[in-house]
Amino acid sequence: MTQTDAAPRKIWAHSADSHVMEPADLWTSRLPKRLADRAPRSERGDKYEILYIDGQQIDRQLNDFMDAMRPPGAFDLDVRLKDLDQEGVWSQLAFPSMGFWSVNITDRELGREVARAWNDWSHEEVMSRQDRIFTPAIVSLADVGDAVKEIERTAEMGFQAIFLPCGTRPGEEWGLDKWEPLWAAAEAHGTVLAFHIGTGGENVVYRGPGGAVVNYMETTYPGMRVVSHMVAGGALDRHPELKVVIAEGGAAWVPAIGDRMDEGYRQHGMFVRPKLSRLPSEIIRSQVYASFQHDPSAVEVIEGTGYTNVMWGDDYPHLEGTYGHTQETLHGLFTKVSPEIKHRVLRGTFEELFDVSPIPADKGL
Repeated sequence: MTQTDAAPRKIWAHSADSHVMEPADLWTSRLPKRLADRAPRSERGDKYEILYIDGQQIDRQLNDFMDAMRPPGAFDLDVRLKDLDQEGVWSQLAFPSMGFWSVNITDRELGREVARAWNDWSHEEVMSRQDRIFTPAIVSLADVGDAVKEIERTAEMGFQAIFLPCGTRPGEEWGLDKWEPLWAAAEAHGTVLAFHIGTGGENVVYRGPGGAVVNYMETTYPGMRVVSHMVAGGALDRHPELKVVIAEGGAAWVPAIGDRMDEGYRQHGMFVRPKLSRLPSEIIRSQVYASFQHDPSAVEVIEGTGYTNVMWGDDYPHLEGTYGHTQETLHGLFTKVSPEIKHRVLRGTFEELFDVSPIPADKGL
């Protein structure tokens, strides 16, 4: 575009995949010392960042480049709202950052209190201060009963979703009956199950040629397993009002695995247990939602397959997100897309799932 060309009209959208950056002292300031010392925390050395979670130690290479590239509002809510206005983002579903590691906790008391402290912080310091950025609650996976109680408590506080990891420990897969009370509580309170890729498991599984890309791909596969387990295991069929979001993993794969599951359900029907009241693809199309950042296929799949439960996300403030080029990204993705699909992906699907203030009429699409 030359300097004499008019700038394209700003496209305004909701983001179904963003993140909050918790203060470093979140748990040390809110929990008694005997628990705070075991809550997720980070220490930085010369070459590595060390994460401590309930007796576990996880070494990660420092990424000063990533720190330097974070948007100005990464740790400042007021500045963040200015970032959103600059980028053309209205509402954000903002997942945890350090809070992701809470799912590694197996001690019941610690898991319960870490979750409560995070949710209280989010309610006080994020959600009560403005109405555009909201977070899912986190729940302890150390005890299903505690998770149910936290769903009930946070629903009364105004939380509309809970974060759950895509990866699970052996014997804790999402299709198992042990999670049935969690699904029942979420359905009863209208709470969306918000799974985020790259959580709950090891993300570096291969160190050979192409490892960076292979490992990035490995973060997406557990999201597919969430859907296959919850559909084939009957959880979504038993709870038809329950909604599932797989965040940051793209969307074109969703109708494809629906087709694949239908084939297995039909062709191997003599082995299938439990029997479902609907085909897997029907369950997926009515209850499973997905978000993406840059993928053209996530938009193209809608016209080709009629799968419309697709949302865009900016992944703010992460390096792989769209901050600084959000408008370029949105114009590139949606310039040749029908107004109906454009509205559905950038606004309609999000507003179908979440009670948010609508994008003002003077904001462009």
